Amino acid sequence: MRLASVMMTERAKPRLALFDTHAMAMRCLPNDLDGFFEMNNGRILTLYDLGRFALSVRIGLWDVLRREGWGLVVAGASVRYRARITGLQRFGLQTRLLGWDEKFFYIEQAMWRGETCCNHALLRTGITKSGRLAPVADVARAMGHAGQSPALPDWVAGWVGGDQARPWPPMQDGTSSP
Repeated sequence: MRLASVMMTERAKPRLALFDTHAMAMRCLPNDLDGFFEMNNGRILTLYDLGRFALSVRIGLWDVLRREGWGLVVAGASVRYRARITGLQRFGLQTRLLGWDEKFFYIEQAMWRGETCCNHALLRTGITKSGRLAPVADVARAMGHAGQSPALPDWVAGWVGGDQARPWPPMQDGTSSP
């Protein structure tokens, strides 16, 4: 229900520029809570999905996806949890596109309660075309962006490099990877 509501309300709002920050007010509902009466970490990731859908509508990506028959995929994430969000608390969800490399788009998201950042995520995302990743340059062009990506912040580039060094696939027998 939240997804339908977000998609409908965001369509009625003014368009954002590609690198603008999208913000939306939310409330922690009873079905968002875990056994400790705080927002479940899995629910946080689900609400981040809503923020990315909302951003995609406001920057025009959603229309491009529908026109081209493309889809969205998350290819990696790093999340820091720092402050609890408890039942019925209001919070803000902010989402912005940081840039891209030759293969992926990088999105930053955070949930704020006043001046307190409750959690913060960096996501590696892609656009799929016929079950494969669409070239990011094609997606950027389809959205009317002819230029290059802005340089990714150093902390994002460091995460990308560290993740590329991570062994894949992981070990199945529980032993440490080399």
